[in-house]
Amino acid sequence: ALETLKMFEKKDSRVKSAAATNLSFLYYLENELAQATNYADLAVNSDRYNPAALTNKGNTVFANGDYEKAAEFYKEALRNDSSCTEALYNLGLAYKKLNRIDEALDCFLKLHAILGNSAQVLHQIANIYEIMEDPNQAIEWLLQLISIVPTDPHVLSKLGKLYDNDGDKSQAFHYYYESYRYFPSNIEVIEWLGAYYID
Repeated sequence: ALETLKMFEKKDSRVKSAAATNLSFLYYLENELAQATNYADLAVNSDRYNPAALTNKGNTVFANGDYEKAAEFYKEALRNDSSCTEALYNLGLAYKKLNRIDEALDCFLKLHAILGNSAQVLHQIANIYEIMEDPNQAIEWLLQLISIVPTDPHVLSKLGKLYDNDGDKSQAFHYYYESYRYFPSNIEVIEWLGAYYID
C-alpha cells in the first residue's frame, strides 16, 4: 500500500494530498508518528481544504499530547466538511482530554444523531455521563449499547457495577452474571459474584 501511494506523490496537488493523507494514516496505524506527521503536513500543504488531511494532522498532534492544537485541526476539518464524522469523534476525544466535558458530550450527541447505532459513540456518551456522575443516564446509554453489542462482557460488567452502586442488587447480579458467561476469567466479576452468593 505504501509503495502504491508513493507513486502518486509526484502528481497534481489534489492527488498528492489524497495520497499523502492515506500515507499519513498508514504510518499512524504503524505508530510511526514522525512519518505520519511528515505526510500529514504534505497533505495539508497540498490541499488546505482536505478534511481527512486536517483530521490526520490533528491525530498526530493528539498523539503527541497537544490536545488543544489537535482540537483546532479537527474544528478546521469540520469547517471544510461538516459531515466529517472522524473529525467530530476525535474532537469529542480531545475535549474529553481537556476536561471540557460538556463540549465533548455535545460532539458525541451530534455524532449519535448522524450515525445512529455506532457502538463507539454510545460508549463515549455513557462514559461521559459516568464522569458527570449521572448514573441513570449512563445506564440508559449502556442499555442502548448492549442492544447493539449484546455479548460485550465489559459493557455488561459496567452495567452491573452501576446497578450495584445504585443499590439494585438483582439487576447488578443479572449483568455481572451475563458478563461472566461471556468472559469467565474477569477476576473483578468473579469476586463480585462470590460476595453476592455469600450474602
